[in-house]
Amino acid sequence: MSTETNSGKLSQTRRETAESKAETTKRISQEMLRTESELRDAKTMRLRAARLASQADLPDPKPAKGRKAKKPAAAAARASSAARS
Repeated sequence: MSTETNSGKLSQTRRETAESKAETTKRISQEMLRTESELRDAKTMRLRAARLASQADLPDPKPAKGRKAKKPAAAAARASSAARS
């Protein structure tokens, strides 16, 4: 009895072709990429919301003062004095 059951199972199994294996691999990899992308987007949205909430609590920063431009005469005088030494 058991030999008949085993032989029936063996005849029913189907070997996958290389093409169907490739399709399976492609489908699984696309699912993994889609899942990773969805998780990344959700994390980005969560972090953006947290950043905006923390920035709303802070006062507006004062504009930074710009550096004054060096006078060209002073730079030329230093260069000529360095060349003399």
